[in-house]
Amino acid sequence: MHSSLLAVSAVRNIRPWGGDRSDILIENGLITAVVPAEDRAPAHGEIDGRGMLALPGLVNAHAHVDKSWWGRPWQSYGGEPGTDGRIRHERARRDELGIPSVETTAQVLEQFARHGTTAMRTHVDVDTGIGLRGIDAVREAVAAYQGALACEIVAFPQDGVLRRPGVLELLADAARAGVEHIGGLDPAGIDRDPVGQIDAIFALADEHGCGLDIHLHDGGSLGAFQFDLILDRTQRLGLQGRVNIAHGFAIVEVDAVRRRDLLHTMAELDVTMTTVAPVRMPQLSVHEFDDAGVRYGLGTDGIRDLWSPYGTGDVMGIAWQHARGGGIVRDEDLRRVVELATSAAAPFAGVERADLTPGSRADVVLVDAENPMDALVRVVPREIVIGAGRVLHG
Repeated sequence: MHSSLLAVSAVRNIRPWGGDRSDILIENGLITAVVPAEDRAPAHGEIDGRGMLALPGLVNAHAHVDKSWWGRPWQSYGGEPGTDGRIRHERARRDELGIPSVETTAQVLEQFARHGTTAMRTHVDVDTGIGLRGIDAVREAVAAYQGALACEIVAFPQDGVLRRPGVLELLADAARAGVEHIGGLDPAGIDRDPVGQIDAIFALADEHGCGLDIHLHDGGSLGAFQFDLILDRTQRLGLQGRVNIAHGFAIVEVDAVRRRDLLHTMAELDVTMTTVAPVRMPQLSVHEFDDAGVRYGLGTDGIRDLWSPYGTGDVMGIAWQHARGGGIVRDEDLRRVVELATSAAAPFAGVERADLTPGSRADVVLVDAENPMDALVRVVPREIVIGAGRVLHG
């Protein structure tokens, strides 16, 4: 489907991060040099950036590309609210919508690319109803981009880990099959056994050498207690740098002293966080997290799925939501949010380096904006999107 993605050898006459006009030279999917712009017409395989602002590719650090009804007729919201209610509703209706499948995933990936996403970490449902079928579908859909989209997969137990026999075995199968991470879900709220679930998934990660990415919606003191369990097991098993907490609502609900202590321990163990910047809750504090040294990334969560009709797949829109909801207005802080949505989040998708500098993966997004802050607050359209030196959009 994507056999004709144009390979690019140079992106000329652009302003990286709003700086001086420059040319970015590309070879084998990497940026080889950034030089002052030459006053000449681009040659074959080169792109004229027309003086546009250049940003690194957007990184979707928390996605669910296997379970959207994007591209299909409108689906009315149904079922019961709450995490468990949405799980039941999704299980009841996913088959009739072809979820999961290569086709449904391809629709989501197309939206991501159009909005400038060049790298992602996606959770893919694994349960006794679908086995590992979703992982196979996502891998096939991503493979069609021939490396232009970077992707890491989390085998995600959307229906719980312990409450349905057989799920732990499926997660082990997924780890053996090469997924980069295995997931967890509300060890207390869903499985009603926080110690049991956390011990089980940590044992799998330790045995198979993969990462952990745990959905944690439980808030308040119950959620904070599960933070403690996760941090304790990370230290005990030596899994520093391999554990992520997604959502983690409790971190913004506990008092400042408790939050400070949690962030300090997270930084020591390099336990990261991802947020989808929910509009109904306080946002993670850029300064608190940065000052503590805790890395975090932004993601779209599910888009147009059986959980919610909302979502467009635009990480910049999530970044706007995060900034606006957190009252961020100063230039340095607005720019920092753009970094969190781009270069700073690259490791969440397994990309070692993704900035507009030599040696980085050649992920470049061109927009008609004055500077990164302007691009964020106006959520400007992505004019041209390049992933690993290939044109994804524009």
